[in-house]
Amino acid sequence: MGYDNLKLEKGMYRQEGMSFTQVLESLDPSENYRGTALEGTDAFQRQLKRFGIRAKGAGSSPVEKFFRTMDSAVLFPEYIARTVRQGMEENDILPAITATTTVIDAMDYRSIYSNPTDADKELKDVEEGTAIPETEVKTKEHLVSLTKRGRMLVASYEAIRFQKLDLFGVMLRQIGAHIQKQQIADAVNVLISGDGNDNAAVQYTVGTSPISGTKGTLTYDQLVEFWGQFDPYTMNTILCSTATMTKLLKIPELQNPLTGLNFQGTGKLGTPLGAQLHRTSAVSDGVIIGLDNRYALELVRAGDVLVEYDKLIDRQLERAAITSISGFGKICDGAACVLNV
Repeated sequence: MGYDNLKLEKGMYRQEGMSFTQVLESLDPSENYRGTALEGTDAFQRQLKRFGIRAKGAGSSPVEKFFRTMDSAVLFPEYIARTVRQGMEENDILPAITATTTVIDAMDYRSIYSNPTDADKELKDVEEGTAIPETEVKTKEHLVSLTKRGRMLVASYEAIRFQKLDLFGVMLRQIGAHIQKQQIADAVNVLISGDGNDNAAVQYTVGTSPISGTKGTLTYDQLVEFWGQFDPYTMNTILCSTATMTKLLKIPELQNPLTGLNFQGTGKLGTPLGAQLHRTSAVSDGVIIGLDNRYALELVRAGDVLVEYDKLIDRQLERAAITSISGFGKICDGAACVLNV
């Protein structure tokens, strides 16, 4: 069956364990298009081509083109979900601070953890006939809290029918950016306060042992001392606010020409300690979160971006919820710490 004669219906959004695009792919596999002009496109993109819908660029189609047939109208919720997801992925720092992502199809999730003692971390010699040291992995006492984040899309068909998809997509990407900002705030809260399993981050304060200096000031010495608290982990990521990052970038050691050259070439700020700097308004001024992003945080998602497809198809917009359900769990104690400047 070719892509140009598929029967599209709302039921494609309801198939358990499969997204709309996965359903399309099962009916119209991309592997069938190898060596053709459509190689590199997925099943959804081929459906846009089928109905002559151009989603990007100066010559993009008007919104109303989705609603010229019932088949093409079925594509509209997936278009919205994809564009919102694009906005979530732009300037997204979650991949830089999460060790792993777990996708579930339920609202309850109990993660695992390991909290070895100093003795457990030592790789001792094992003599013949003696027991091998153990590392115990347990399930957490409390469930990871999942939160629904989203926005209500409010617009009449008459108000946007002649608007170009390129412009409409900007509005959708903005919704995605707002959802992502809320999820980053959730991640920061778990890094600092824990996930409800008595695993809040250790707090250090400038001027209080083991951090030297005077509270309210920040030098390279305090950064090195903070870095030293992570053994056996490595502080490879730093989160802070814009005001705090400004203080960091004024430290002479961070003005090394090689640091600036790396920033100009890649757009990524690094420190002489090897940690990547990320700024976010989710962290309060005067607070620095240091973490080993390989061990600190687990991102749990309950499915993908969800769109109320019935309202979008049958009622042509009006009000439709765009949501994403996610939560965060701490993996290893000690892999994230907080420095109060």
